[in-house]
Amino acid sequence: MDHPTTGAVLADQLPPPLPADQITALNQPRGDLHTTRHYTWNGWAFELPPGVFLPGETSRMIHQRVLDGAIEVRGRAYAAMGVGLGVEAVAAGLRGAREIHALDVHPESVATTRRHYERLVGERPGTAFLPRVSHLFDALPDGVRLDVVTFNPPAVSRRVSDDPDVVRNVCLGAPLLAEFFAQLAERHLLAPDGEVFLILSNTADLRAIVGHAQGLGFRPEVAWRHDWQDGVLTYLFRLTHPAAG
Repeated sequence: MDHPTTGAVLADQLPPPLPADQITALNQPRGDLHTTRHYTWNGWAFELPPGVFLPGETSRMIHQRVLDGAIEVRGRAYAAMGVGLGVEAVAAGLRGAREIHALDVHPESVATTRRHYERLVGERPGTAFLPRVSHLFDALPDGVRLDVVTFNPPAVSRRVSDDPDVVRNVCLGAPLLAEFFAQLAERHLLAPDGEVFLILSNTADLRAIVGHAQGLGFRPEVAWRHDWQDGVLTYLFRLTHPAAG
């Protein structure tokens, strides 16, 4: 990498958003969002009702890390933000998370996650599966403390469609992340040693998002970066907060 992976200057060293026309071209919505679709990963088969987000390569970066323990959830309280289809919830259940808060603003996504979790994981001693329809963390009860949070947010910085389901899944932009970090900080949702893992690319305003998190006291680092060779750079950020807990 040609910039620091952590530190106070990290936000300033991140690339600016790609040109608007390139962002729009790269994020053209699929034509099948309002149909029933099917998805297979890790030998698991999923059915997606209309409107439920179909995971892509960036989502699989989180799914694989939860399943193999690179993002460790075993014995921990885990929040899958924007859980969508529920793949990471299933992976966390099989990995042995203590609590799985499966959160999504879209009711059908939460219902779909519940169905797939019950089918592929089911009841497991020591694991509480807690699916909730929620705008960010709004539905979490007071007193919840999270050891791990993952989020592949709809952070694209340009509106690429007028379809509200596309907007919800793709292009709510930096303001959503500002609220995400504000809720984490103001409600003290992270446990001591809690970690937030966030997938973002330079189709989003990386500097604004990471800079805002730093302004709230979060300490970001780049855990991983992938160059897709088409101008898009995808980052997996790991963020902690010294005042957590």
